[in-house]
Amino acid sequence: MKLLNNLLAQSQVLARAGAADAEISALCYDSRAVEAGSCFFAVVGTVTDGHRFIPMAIERGAAAVVCQQMPEELDPRVAYVVVEDSEQVMAEMAAAFYDHPSRELKLVGVTGTNGKTTTATLLYELVRRLGYRAGLISTVVYKIDDREITSTHTTPDTIRLNEMLREMVEVGCDYCFMECSSHAIVQRRTYGLHFTGGLFSNLTHDHLDYHKTFAEYLKAKKGFFDALPKSAFALTNVDDRNGRVMVQNTRARIKSYSLRSMADYRCKIVEMHLDGMLLQLNGCELWSPLTGRFNASNLLAVYATAVELGFDEEEVMTALSLLRPVSGRFECVRADNGLLGVVDYAHTPDALENVLQTIDEIRGEDSSLVVVCGCGGNRDREKRPEMARIAAAHATTTILTSDNPRHEDPEAILDEMEQGIPSGSRYLRITDRAAAIRTAVMLAKAGDVILVAGKGHETYQIVGDERHPFDDRAELRKAFEGLASEK
Repeated sequence: MKLLNNLLAQSQVLARAGAADAEISALCYDSRAVEAGSCFFAVVGTVTDGHRFIPMAIERGAAAVVCQQMPEELDPRVAYVVVEDSEQVMAEMAAAFYDHPSRELKLVGVTGTNGKTTTATLLYELVRRLGYRAGLISTVVYKIDDREITSTHTTPDTIRLNEMLREMVEVGCDYCFMECSSHAIVQRRTYGLHFTGGLFSNLTHDHLDYHKTFAEYLKAKKGFFDALPKSAFALTNVDDRNGRVMVQNTRARIKSYSLRSMADYRCKIVEMHLDGMLLQLNGCELWSPLTGRFNASNLLAVYATAVELGFDEEEVMTALSLLRPVSGRFECVRADNGLLGVVDYAHTPDALENVLQTIDEIRGEDSSLVVVCGCGGNRDREKRPEMARIAAAHATTTILTSDNPRHEDPEAILDEMEQGIPSGSRYLRITDRAAAIRTAVMLAKAGDVILVAGKGHETYQIVGDERHPFDDRAELRKAFEGLASEK
């Protein structure tokens, strides 16, 4: 139990009504989760307004309500608190409720369009190899030391986030590496956390269905660095044209990394193969089982972050060489006849371009490339023709297919993608994703490469509001087995 007034100590209150104080046993922004003694936050969302659910929250036993508008009807037993921004105050109170766990960890936030999951996950694995306990908040999974929790969002809500950070502290974690999505930054989910450092990967076309303009998307990411304390480090990728913009107003100590230009941390690709690459990191050679320029950049970011955290450079290099690819990120699936399948989460134009360029660099001259890709429903529509154009520019054959259509007609999505296919390109439309993968395998021969892009680690297909079991890797293996049985 915590006293409401104590939890509000760092928050600006505009008005109060009802009970003068309250004992708070839990924090909730979903009225359905409210129990006796809860503090309910009425958050104005993009779809619904939490103020509508204040009566339900009180009916379920809420002891306090934090809102932006005072309700017309008041229950004298309930403490009503009016604030300017419910999301911000929820973040402040969540940190206070769990006794500010981020202050007891070395918390590093990773933001950008592509590479967040790989970088955060590799940092988590690296630190554990160096003998420390750590936490991970990522798109794929949440981890509290070695305990795994199913991931629901790239960055969870601020209440759940502080709860998990407190659990990390209690089991002895020293570090936590967290993906910070643009949605989370705008919605104050990372507000009130104490970051030891922040890392910027890159910024490309994505999430314009939410942010509306690229300028607003950039502003969201930049806001994370603007909020870093003076004691933190801000590590930025200066190969990205927005890399320096991200840190131009930060109070943190600025450090840079690059594969192409002068920077504090530099990397050169000496050799690149399907099974890994030889890198030169700040003058030292390293063999990694990861491959691709984008992964070279990710590994450099991991190395730089570890050094900024104070780890010994030689120990970091040794641990880096032992790290393995992250689930669903350039994950290779091989057939008995030498046919290679690559499953990757690439769902933005830039990410798809990066993966395809990597495949082009390492596949043989006589090797054909079949690309299976789609675009998600109820998401940024502008990138659909661009995704198809990029796929067709690299592929011998492109297969356009369904990818989490949600509430949109899959055929309509493919119509929009098809507009980006250049005249004369060889392509197919196969809406059924499993059938598209089987067709790709039938079209390819030994030595060819098949890229299945867009879903990566996901084990479901979202149709309407329902999640149906579906795994690109499993479907690819099934198709390879079917090919073998035919022979």
